[in-house]
Amino acid sequence: MLHCTACEVEPALMITDPLFYLCAIPAVLFYGIAKGGFGGNIAILSVPLMSMVVSPQKAAAILLPILCVMDLVALKTFRGRWSLPNLRIIVPASLIGVLLGALTFRVLNDSHIQIMIGAIAVIFTLNIWLRRGVPPERGVSRARGGFWGMVSGFTSFGIHAGGPPINIYLLPQRMDKTILMGTIAVFFTVVNLAKVPGYIYLGQFTSANLLTSLVLLPLAPIGVKMGFWLLQRSNEQLIYQLCYIFLFITGSKLLWDGVRGLLAG
Repeated sequence: MLHCTACEVEPALMITDPLFYLCAIPAVLFYGIAKGGFGGNIAILSVPLMSMVVSPQKAAAILLPILCVMDLVALKTFRGRWSLPNLRIIVPASLIGVLLGALTFRVLNDSHIQIMIGAIAVIFTLNIWLRRGVPPERGVSRARGGFWGMVSGFTSFGIHAGGPPINIYLLPQRMDKTILMGTIAVFFTVVNLAKVPGYIYLGQFTSANLLTSLVLLPLAPIGVKMGFWLLQRSNEQLIYQLCYIFLFITGSKLLWDGVRGLLAG
């Protein structure tokens, strides 16, 4: 972790160290671009990027209010363009996952979660690439949607890593790119709002964290609009290719971070 003098002791006011913002500004923009529909799982890089200067828990707490605002902007952007059959399955399942994440937050090691999600994401994308020419699995599935929705809610609670699991379920359906991104937007609006009571209960929203979130908040709509602008100027095949590439990269990143964390521990 890089040295961040403003983050050594929990300050009474917001973080002021320039090094923090050097990492936090691109991290927030990455999330916004992904929520706007471009780059998919690039958002998973945000917490590790901020974790170079603050703890992962602090990074997640600072990001959550910003993500909630981004979700509202994304909802407006993709208004009415989502898959209700999928949402009826994955949203209730995700709430179970969020509850499990809150109950086990102080018990489970982040490294184990990172290894699990990283390995699943890498194996999934390698399987897709190695089976080129085989028709993708299509259609809504209550069993698969329920499972991956719950896993997504669970991994999203602690480290905001809900993207890879839900993409494993949604990407093979080959929906229209706008419907896909709109469905993801609605899904994470519910998931992130559901995480707020748990974060309050666990004491994650300190005054310093909330004030720092407020400073970064103007970047939220900028990032989402950037992502949507890029989405409209990219063809569907490119969007799916990028989603799979970033799913593999972020899966590898999570896997590496998890193994490194276990070895360090």
